[in-house]
Amino acid sequence: MSATSYTGARWGSVWLWLAFALVMLVMPRIFDSGLSITMLSQMGIAIIACLSYNMLLGQGGMLSFGHAVYTGLGSFVAIHALNAWSGASPALPVSLVPLVGGFAGMGFAVLFGYVTTRKSGTTFAMITLGLAELVFAMSLMVPEFFGGEGGVSGNRVVGAPVLGITYGPAVQVYYLIALYTLVCVVLMYAFTQTPLGRLLNAVRDNPERVEFIGYNPQRIRYTAFIIAGFFAGISGGLGALNFEIVNAEVVGAARSGGYLLFTFLGGATFFFGPILGAVLMVLAFVMLSEITKAWLLYLGAVFMLMVMYAPGGLASLIMLNLRVARHGKLGALSSVYGYLALSGAVCALGFSALVEMVYHRQLDAAMGPMLRFLGTSLDTSSAVHWSGLLVYLAIGMLFFEWSRRRFALQWNAVHQSMEDERLRAAATP
Repeated sequence: MSATSYTGARWGSVWLWLAFALVMLVMPRIFDSGLSITMLSQMGIAIIACLSYNMLLGQGGMLSFGHAVYTGLGSFVAIHALNAWSGASPALPVSLVPLVGGFAGMGFAVLFGYVTTRKSGTTFAMITLGLAELVFAMSLMVPEFFGGEGGVSGNRVVGAPVLGITYGPAVQVYYLIALYTLVCVVLMYAFTQTPLGRLLNAVRDNPERVEFIGYNPQRIRYTAFIIAGFFAGISGGLGALNFEIVNAEVVGAARSGGYLLFTFLGGATFFFGPILGAVLMVLAFVMLSEITKAWLLYLGAVFMLMVMYAPGGLASLIMLNLRVARHGKLGALSSVYGYLALSGAVCALGFSALVEMVYHRQLDAAMGPMLRFLGTSLDTSSAVHWSGLLVYLAIGMLFFEWSRRRFALQWNAVHQSMEDERLRAAATP
């Protein structure tokens, strides 16, 4: 790379980080309702958690089923620290409470990681699952620390205001979360550029070769595990401040599964993939869960489709299409993308209508057989409606499969032309 190209790439990265900071700064001005501020705060917390998880999964190849242990225990320690120091003199600044959670997460990662990182692959995954279940069981057995079923509550509005900041209004908490999010994202990205980050990638790809050149793969995994635990604990500490209550759910298997699911959906092979996944996680947990009772079923269906057709996640789709756009060939795919979008919408509409009818029949039968779905009345007791939707879905699936095959042919043709252009350029003196 020439000096000019290197300088341009460096300044491009600077502008990208400035744009990221600017987006977080102006978001509360655009979405200023109470619900929007709460969702934005949760997105910042989720971004740190998913990126810390991706330090294990995407960068280190460590499939963990218990990452919520470190976010959750960080939350518990942070809320206890907030309660313990709220009346002390001098009091712990509220803005430093997330760091307490971070060091707690690091401490538990030191303890548990020594056991889990001694193995890799499936064995590592099963050990993390066992530890996660152990911690969740303890959360119900040790009420002195975990607070029992009611959890532990706290009050973030303590001490004298600093520059008028009391952390009472939700927007003040959001900006604290945004600051931590920006710093943590920058630090985790910097980690990927360090020799340790590169060695972690090498351990993921070929641990035997890493050991052959004189490094200990287990020690590299253990070190990365500790660093990931620190950032996970910061996420947990921010969650404790945001909600002012921590219960056993934060160390549960559902939380760990959420980190895994949405990190994968966002794209574990790209740094910005988990950021997309974190945004989707909050939208699904807060908005989709309010729209339909079948939201978990829809998440499972989306996950299956992504595994089948886009295993690299949303980030890989974005990067592949950006590469095509740089070669000026995205227009050649516009028609087949239109077919895919239309057929996908038909399938989604038919599938969701059937799912909502099933849920209405099972859970809301007392409200009568009629169901309002997207402005249309569906009769769950009518065989005509059931059979009509099944036929509609079957037609949509056939249309989607035809569109997918046509897209695959066009996609391959575009990439072949790109490769031909590359070879011609390389052969030109």
